[in-house]
Amino acid sequence: MTAQISSYIAMIIPILLSLTIHEYSHGYIAYRLGDNTAKNMGRLTLNPLSHIDPIGLIMLFIIGMGWAKPVPINIHAFKRPKRDLAISAAAGPASNFIMAAVIGLLFRIFPQLQLLTTDTGFVFFLKLNLLYMLLINVGLGVFNLIPIPPLDGSKILRGFLPDSKIHIIDYLERYGGFILLGLVLFGRISGFSIFGKLLSPIIYGMAQFFSGITL
Repeated sequence: MTAQISSYIAMIIPILLSLTIHEYSHGYIAYRLGDNTAKNMGRLTLNPLSHIDPIGLIMLFIIGMGWAKPVPINIHAFKRPKRDLAISAAAGPASNFIMAAVIGLLFRIFPQLQLLTTDTGFVFFLKLNLLYMLLINVGLGVFNLIPIPPLDGSKILRGFLPDSKIHIIDYLERYGGFILLGLVLFGRISGFSIFGKLLSPIIYGMAQFFSGITL
């Protein structure tokens, strides 16, 4: 039980940082592309309190799927709405992959940072934080690329669809959240996680690529 509690505590900082930088990146790139909405609402900040949704954070620990407060974006403020929305949407996952690459580089430069079975106390906790920072960032980046609303992948896909097909994404936006939640709950209840089967090899493969660690 102690090890499980330590594991949950070690996830807190990586989750807060990963979600905060993810959302900040959306707002910052949107701002650079001409949309001042996030800036005017005080969301262009690295303060986690501005981005974290308490319920979404709790659900992340309970069912493995959570969310932050979405950064508000006004698509009509963009010069090229389809393209710029896709770019601002892609900024979130991109920021997570960049953070994962930085942590992975640390593991490669300093192999002693890798978690060992003999580690105890603060050393174990610190190394576990770094490992979670790597895995959570990769996982958040990969998961958000799924092209189901409200995930970023749907907004990226919208940027490549012809105007005659955009109504498909608009239709899915009404039910996308329920679809995602239903798939996650089905996995928890049945023991067969569709996301786990499809995404886990990608997540662990990318984490290993960044860090050189066999996971």
